[in-house]
Amino acid sequence: MRIALMATCLADALVPSVARATVTVLERLGHEVVFPAGQTCCGQMHVNTGYQLEALALVEHHVEVFDAALESCDAVVAPSGSCIGSVRHQHGMLADRAGRSALAGRARAVAARTYELSELLVDVLGVTDVGAYYPHRVTYHPTCHSMRMLRVGDRPLALLRAVEGIELVELPAADQCCGFGGTFALKNSATSAAMLADKVSHIGESGAERCTAGDASCLLHIDGGLRRAGPQGPGGGARTIHLAEILASTRAEVAS
Repeated sequence: MRIALMATCLADALVPSVARATVTVLERLGHEVVFPAGQTCCGQMHVNTGYQLEALALVEHHVEVFDAALESCDAVVAPSGSCIGSVRHQHGMLADRAGRSALAGRARAVAARTYELSELLVDVLGVTDVGAYYPHRVTYHPTCHSMRMLRVGDRPLALLRAVEGIELVELPAADQCCGFGGTFALKNSATSAAMLADKVSHIGESGAERCTAGDASCLLHIDGGLRRAGPQGPGGGARTIHLAEILASTRAEVAS
């Protein structure tokens, strides 16, 4: 397959290793990955903060870029449940509310061929074993958008279970939000901090060395809590790593 990478603005600005890992996994499986250079923010953070009109221009640009990419690509992929949730559930809706029916149709056509990484691997490519090796005790946090909007279910867990060397442990109260929620963490900082404290404690209870998820934004939030808690704190010294980075890891890479 020829696949267009939607890197996301968060990965581009803060964690490019996540986008690179996504490419590594797909290329290892024999697929061609292209990067549409005109891509920008999908508009999720604007919509979620109430700036729907301001987001419309971003939605239109996203549709233009990836509609063009899909003329020569089979699918679009992003290592982010929240961004894919925006593309799939917000773009068409915003265009409809603005009376842009043609744009709404194009947005939904793009969304129909746009996948979160675990969806693409398991549902479209039909694989769970991607040849990864990661000798660590890992717990999985199902992020809110991936779990409740996309309903990715156990796809990430199926991929993790197939990783050689991994010890996958259950996260207590896994379905509870980590407290990030974009600007929620800023506007409701006390509530967010309390939710984060619970998540950090649950990671510590799991005994995991690493906490993984499919959204880099949530992982940045969780990692901040773990770092502040320190190695002797309730998080037990665990750190975070994106699902794509685990899947990209190999025995040769670990040995080096």
